[in-house]
Amino acid sequence: MNRTLAAASGLAALAAAIHIIMGGNGVVDPLLASMLESWPKQVLYAVWHMGSVALALSSVALLIGGLPRHAVAARYLVLFVSVLWCCFAGVFLAVIAIQPEPGWLFKLPQWALLLPVGLLGLWASVRTRGRT
Repeated sequence: MNRTLAAASGLAALAAAIHIIMGGNGVVDPLLASMLESWPKQVLYAVWHMGSVALALSSVALLIGGLPRHAVAARYLVLFVSVLWCCFAGVFLAVIAIQPEPGWLFKLPQWALLLPVGLLGLWASVRTRGRT
C-alpha cells in the first residue's frame, strides 16, 4: 500500500465526513430555511450533494490507486483527483482573496482540508511515475 495515498485517502474521507455532517448543519439547513426562491434553493441543494459524492468517491479512488496491484492502472485517476482537490482549494482561496474585509482565511477554512489531499496525491503521483 502506498502510504502517501493512504494518508491522502484518509484525509479525503475525513473531509467528506466533515462536509456531510457540518455542511448539513451549517450550510444546508440554513439554505433550505432561507427565503430564497425554490428553484435556486433546490439547485444549490443538489450541488451540495454533488460535492458530497465527489469528495466521498475521490477518497475511494485515492485508496484504490494506493493499492500495489492498481498503482499503474490508476496513475492518471490519482493525478486527476489530486488536481481536482487542488482546484477545489484554489476556489476557496480565490473567494477568500476577493473579500473586502480581512479574516476570511479562517471563516472559509475548507481549503486547509482540500489542499493537503491534493498535494499528497500529486506527490505520490510524482514519486511513483517511473515505476511499473
